[in-house]
Amino acid sequence: MTLSEDVRQRVRDVKDFPKPGIVYKDITPILQCPTTVARVSDWLSQAAPPNIDAIVGIESRGFLFAAALCERLEASFVPARKAGKLPWNTIQTSYSLEYGEATLEMHRDAIRPGDRVLVVDDLLATGGTARAACALVTELGGEAVGALFLI
Repeated sequence: MTLSEDVRQRVRDVKDFPKPGIVYKDITPILQCPTTVARVSDWLSQAAPPNIDAIVGIESRGFLFAAALCERLEASFVPARKAGKLPWNTIQTSYSLEYGEATLEMHRDAIRPGDRVLVVDDLLATGGTARAACALVTELGGEAVGALFLI
């Protein structure tokens, strides 16, 4: 079975979550299969641009895949979190979701000027969250050189 078939077979659609009209893609069944997680991590690491300094994981499911890539790509992990969740000095940006507005934050010292940064999340819907993460990387002086998504 190809990785694409494996992932499609395991993703569970949850209708009307978190709001009516939204189909939530539940990746829990993927995470319950160590072989599939390993295959996903292999694929993401092979798809990543070269010479990455930092990997931004978008809260919260993007953390899982970004953290797994850090060791493989020898890069630091940077959490991009919802407003008010990070304990240090932060920068933030607001953006639109398919079902509302949100704010994303990063620590001010998470990215160094000139860092080559990869943004990782589990799913690409409208692209608003990924654009917001890239904007924060740029504001900190880094260069967003790629973005990877499982779905």
